[in-house]
Amino acid sequence: MLFDFAHFVSMLPDIWKAFGETVLMIGIALTVSIVIGLPLGIILFVTDKGLFWENRFVKGILSFIVNMIRSIPFIILLVVLFPLTNLIVKTTIGPVAASVSLSIAAIPFFARLVENALREIDKGVIEASIAVGAKPWMIIKDVLLPEAKSSVIQAVTLTIISLVAYSAMAGTIGGGGIGDLAIRFGYYRYDNTIMIATVVILIVIVQVIQQVGDLIAKAIDKR
Repeated sequence: MLFDFAHFVSMLPDIWKAFGETVLMIGIALTVSIVIGLPLGIILFVTDKGLFWENRFVKGILSFIVNMIRSIPFIILLVVLFPLTNLIVKTTIGPVAASVSLSIAAIPFFARLVENALREIDKGVIEASIAVGAKPWMIIKDVLLPEAKSSVIQAVTLTIISLVAYSAMAGTIGGGGIGDLAIRFGYYRYDNTIMIATVVILIVIVQVIQQVGDLIAKAIDKR
């Protein structure tokens, strides 16, 4: 039988546990990526050529670090960061441990999205702010972020969706979550019911996140 509903019902406690672990991983990583990635994306933008904090050295160093991390496949990044993960959380397995690698992968991803969101702002608005004597922090707080808030929400949405995919990969090496459930039960035990259920759950999660993100972005878009 391709899908055994009775077996699915019996596995619901494990599925809910895996879902909770996935939410925990994504929640931690998203929080860290916003707290660090948002200012990083702003710095990448304002240190670019022609802007008020232009600094080729800072821009070059940060761009190199961001590009370097983004160029490493996530499954390899997970393994490479085992020593750091063990140092921070004293273990390399479980959702909290996996959130370390998820956070480091998400920070440069989100930072680039924020930088691109800020690039969409009309340069004339920034120039007008400078002309009236606005200080850099005022421009960031009162011009850049308000003008780009819809695009930043979309960046958050894309980051969450990417974290869903990353969290599934983290499950392959003991990170827990839906990916771990799919590997241990669906793949190793040839359990089609669990495999189908986990795939459907991931699809539903992504669709809900995308729809909610789009609605929020449209609601706050003043353009």
